Amino acid sequence: MFFIDTSRNGQPVYDPIVNQSLDNYLVNDLRLPGHGLIMYVNQPAVIVGVNQNAYAEVDLPYLKQHDIKLVRRTSGGGAVYHDFGNIIFENIVIDDDQYFGDFKHFAQPIIEALHDMGATNAEMRGRNDMVIGDQKFSGMTMFKVGQSYAAGGTLMFDLNMDAANEVLTPDKEKLASKGVQSVNSRVTNVKPFLDAAYQNLDIEGFKEALLLRLFNVDRLDQIETYHLNDHDWAVIDERLQGKYDTEAWNYGRNPGYDHYVSKHYPIGTVSFNFTVVDGAISELKLYGDFITGGDIHLVEQALIGAKFNRDALIQALSQVDLAANLGAITADEVADLLLAI
Repeated sequence: MFFIDTSRNGQPVYDPIVNQSLDNYLVNDLRLPGHGLIMYVNQPAVIVGVNQNAYAEVDLPYLKQHDIKLVRRTSGGGAVYHDFGNIIFENIVIDDDQYFGDFKHFAQPIIEALHDMGATNAEMRGRNDMVIGDQKFSGMTMFKVGQSYAAGGTLMFDLNMDAANEVLTPDKEKLASKGVQSVNSRVTNVKPFLDAAYQNLDIEGFKEALLLRLFNVDRLDQIETYHLNDHDWAVIDERLQGKYDTEAWNYGRNPGYDHYVSKHYPIGTVSFNFTVVDGAISELKLYGDFITGGDIHLVEQALIGAKFNRDALIQALSQVDLAANLGAITADEVADLLLAI
């Protein structure tokens, strides 16, 4: 494993729109052979999954009032709040998909580093979470292009929990499925669980302490490192323009169709916004925090035009590979969700 330094002209980049585009560039364009790692910090921002409806997941008035940026990532997973008390880490793996989907493989080195710093109760639990006790301090996600992918997540060190609780509006059923009532009651910072020597660190100091342990070195200059250069940044800037820096990408469009149904499954939350005209689905949009390497538009296309009854919906869904394009969910379950209006 080697480190990819994402600083620019020797200075850390805190712009979440820029940072969220890095994995896309590293996987699709730069493609450094092997296993790279990036680690960065964002200014206050809400990051939503590629398939999420920002209008349902985020308190947009609060977000705008407090000058919090909204950024859509290129991978799945749920909405998270970032600020200067949070670290984002991503493994960039090129031409080797052996561990794609294996969140534990990428979580374990982080967990071992935290154990070494005193948070001995940190562990992996569930589909893609790292926790201490019953509280989550890291959520992970992945996205795949061919045999290459990015796998990483957040690491809450000293996050502003009050701001996170105000700006995020998660599905109540999702919270209920985890036995909790609010964002605050299901998340925690790791800072209070670390040894005293690490509790006085700022976020950059904590980041350095993590990197030293992840690479098993005494100094940062002992880590094999690729530094993003002027050419890299020129391509990143070009990629941002017209897509990742637009409201159309980050906010998305709120279709406002007639019906909205949502349910939490083991694969994550699945939601549909749709309209039925003359007994058939005329318009439909699929949302959720599920993580898939497939194409959810194939699911949408299969359902548009289908008669709105259970047999017809199941028949329509049988024309698409649900496991590959959505996840481990059956056509019967999807049909029942759609009919629950």
